[in-house]
Amino acid sequence: MVAHSFEDLEVFKRAYRISLEVHRASLTFPREEQYGLAEQVRRASKSICANIAEGFGKQGGSGAEFRRYVPIASGSTDEMRVWARYCLDLGYIDEATWGRWSDGYREIAKMLQGLRRVRRGGSDLTDT
Repeated sequence: MVAHSFEDLEVFKRAYRISLEVHRASLTFPREEQYGLAEQVRRASKSICANIAEGFGKQGGSGAEFRRYVPIASGSTDEMRVWARYCLDLGYIDEATWGRWSDGYREIAKMLQGLRRVRRGGSDLTDT
């Protein structure tokens, strides 16, 4: 499949879907958390999508820019797993939601690692 846009990338689609779920769930957190944990999970989850998009847009001919943004997005997946654990332990999400988020971000991280390997090998995203 040819990726003409970041929106064509399966990793972006997955990250975006889970980010929407995280955002909606965070709006139900207690009022005192809206500028704390809730804001943090919204930012971190959206950061993954934004870095994929920004890296794709800046990749140019060499892909060096994209390679710079993928690890940032990947780091945010680990950050989200930490925040999800806090959300669970504080009782803001249930076990099923935590499992879905944790597994989802693990899978997204694997997909991002795959993108790094593709780009490092000289291929471009039109090959994936």
